[in-house]
Amino acid sequence: MGLSDGGCTKLDELGPDTYAYLHSDSGWGHSNAGVVRAGDAVLLIDTQYTLPMTRQLITAIDDAGLPPVTTVVNTHANGDHAWGNQLFPSADIVASVATAQSMPHDFPPALMQRLLSSDAATTAAGRYTQLHFGAFDFDGVLVTTPTTTFTGTMCLDIGGREVVLREVGPAHSDGDVIIHVPDADVCFAGDILFAADHPVMWCGPLENWIAACDSILETGATHIVPGHGPVVGPDGVRYFRAYLQHVADGLALRFSQGMPYWEAAMDLPLGPYRHLALRERLVATAAATYHHLGAPKVPPAEVLERMAQAHFNAA
Repeated sequence: MGLSDGGCTKLDELGPDTYAYLHSDSGWGHSNAGVVRAGDAVLLIDTQYTLPMTRQLITAIDDAGLPPVTTVVNTHANGDHAWGNQLFPSADIVASVATAQSMPHDFPPALMQRLLSSDAATTAAGRYTQLHFGAFDFDGVLVTTPTTTFTGTMCLDIGGREVVLREVGPAHSDGDVIIHVPDADVCFAGDILFAADHPVMWCGPLENWIAACDSILETGATHIVPGHGPVVGPDGVRYFRAYLQHVADGLALRFSQGMPYWEAAMDLPLGPYRHLALRERLVATAAATYHHLGAPKVPPAEVLERMAQAHFNAA
């Protein structure tokens, strides 16, 4: 399956019985995960994009000598964080109410398969999808929704260890959740934090996402695991927060000038953020931002096509 495994084969221990499962490829579909263990209880934070990738994660948990997973938390509804849920039939799957409600309607596996068909390659969106997702095997994926939901804050008892779930969405998605493990000094941020590439905002507004970064910092954790990219400290969160503010200010200015969202995304000066990859994701962020500023909501198919065009035009 090419690079669909993202180069991830083992758990990295960040604190006592607290692990990160990190992909060397931070791009589309290669999401990080987390594991917290206490006795015979094991919490898994996010599953993977495909069943083969999730089986590789399960093997890594087994190879670390850990018991089977008893609880799964999905940080949000996107498939790369939740499409492996079905491989944990005995686990309690926990997510925010907003995540549970949006999961059946999120970009479905069947649509992804259609976009990967040969006929789809006639459009920029089809070519882009094949470029970034063609190595993934979505065969057999059944969207499996949470069994336990919450709003606000929820404290889990994992074998006597306190794990705090805090809902910070809507931001990246409708129901984003961050997970703090106080006794390990670790926070799992899901896609509230991207540490290598431009993020993509499906929901917003950016002001909520900036506030979500403040929520991460308020935990006091010194090890923060992003949804994509390497583990960072508080300074990494502050850098990302400043990026979001830069994008919010720049897009608001271009909206007031009447610039189309797709042009605004590529016109925005990046300054200290110019090294980030996948700039075309700013097109989706701009479309969502413009909607919050008063523009009509853009259909997802149009956003994907505009994003793909931005990628190929810049190549």
